[in-house]
Amino acid sequence: MSLDTHFVAGSWRRGADRLDIRNPSDLDELAGSYTLATADDVRDAVAAARAAQPVWRAATVEQRSLVLDSISRALFDRKDELARIAATEGGKTIPDALGEITRAGHLARFFAAEALRAPGETLGSVRPGVEVDVTREPVGVIGLVTPWNFPVATPMWKIAPALAFGNAIVWKPSEKTPGISVAVTRIVAQALAEHGMPTALFNMVVGAGPQVGAAVVDAVDAVSFTGSVGTGRRIAVRCAERMVRVQLELGGQNPLVVLADADPERAADIAVNSAYFHAGQRCTATGRLVVEDGIHDAFVAAMTERMAALRVGHSLLPDTQIGPVIDEFQLTKNLGYIESGLREGAEVAAGGARLDRPTRGWFLAPTLFTSTSNAMTINREEVFGPVASVIRVKDYEEALAVANDTDYGLSSGIITNSMKHARHFQANVQSGMTMLNLPTAGVDYHVPFGGRKMSSYGPREQGRSAIEFYTIIKTAYRAL
Repeated sequence: MSLDTHFVAGSWRRGADRLDIRNPSDLDELAGSYTLATADDVRDAVAAARAAQPVWRAATVEQRSLVLDSISRALFDRKDELARIAATEGGKTIPDALGEITRAGHLARFFAAEALRAPGETLGSVRPGVEVDVTREPVGVIGLVTPWNFPVATPMWKIAPALAFGNAIVWKPSEKTPGISVAVTRIVAQALAEHGMPTALFNMVVGAGPQVGAAVVDAVDAVSFTGSVGTGRRIAVRCAERMVRVQLELGGQNPLVVLADADPERAADIAVNSAYFHAGQRCTATGRLVVEDGIHDAFVAAMTERMAALRVGHSLLPDTQIGPVIDEFQLTKNLGYIESGLREGAEVAAGGARLDRPTRGWFLAPTLFTSTSNAMTINREEVFGPVASVIRVKDYEEALAVANDTDYGLSSGIITNSMKHARHFQANVQSGMTMLNLPTAGVDYHVPFGGRKMSSYGPREQGRSAIEFYTIIKTAYRAL
């Protein structure tokens, strides 16, 4: 097995320390062996990207589009192989992994089209004999720091627009999912080479955030980061000190409001999907189920019935619906939040414990708390696991107030048959994305993604909004 983990200056290289990744569904299985990058590797990567970027900047919009189209086709063509890698090292079920890689393919295809239609305009001046051009230019070298929970889609919604608009890249993926990052890098490098572009404009270094991630942040022209609030704040401070642009996506504690006029069975189906699939390891997952008093008991009964039927197991088994959490650290953290909920007076209606399966793995029963308040730790902090809490409220007004009583503001949802309440909620909920009679998790690739409050900082990701981060506007005046 090759330990050449890092793609720097157009070549694969070995890092300093060995990194063994265990299958979270079967800890006796070695998913892969890799190495960790050093600050020197980052320095070389940034230098290579900076040297190659002028060639890419000068490429035609068609050349950029063709590269992205090749990336898209490779993701679709190799989706089964890539899904197995993602499932084996990250614990995703095969359907989850296939869905993510398909989305990544759509993202690359969308930005292949966007490369062809990067906007600009010519305007008349307020002064006679003067004309004004407003154009967009690439930023330069972009540092991309991405998490393990969506190791293909999240990088691709950064990689694709960065390339579409003429930038070079230094990518620091999570060290928890290096195998899929290597596979994605091979696809990007091959697409660049096939179209005569320097592969050195795309670099990938795997390593821990405090060492490798920090070195990337210290050297590039802009940083796009998805991860924890604490790390995001440190990156924002450093980027402000360096006067470079920054884009942050930092998670959420997302509310799903269930009003008394809803069908409890349908509401439970939506809530289970929102809270528990991908083991709750989605920044858009529902953590707080804000339920009106009139439907509370029927909703909880429907939830516990569905949760009892959920199949938690090895991610590669065809009947598995929910795989393991990513690693021991995440499992311990999730169990700590469950203990915190119990200490603060919450009651467990379902789950709440580690599960034994035929293989040793990080399996956790999907957990539902009742008798909770919005002041409890489990409702204030992002658990990032298959744990959700029911908060009983008396009416819609209280539900909206509870939904907004959070430091986060990524996703939200409401389940109701009332158009009046649905429209009011849409206008007044304090989140960047909101869903009507849909799960809070699950978004389209061609529209903006992002939140407010502690969930996001900087321009939106995805869709046509992505151009705001990956380009700089230039206004040029000329005499006629």
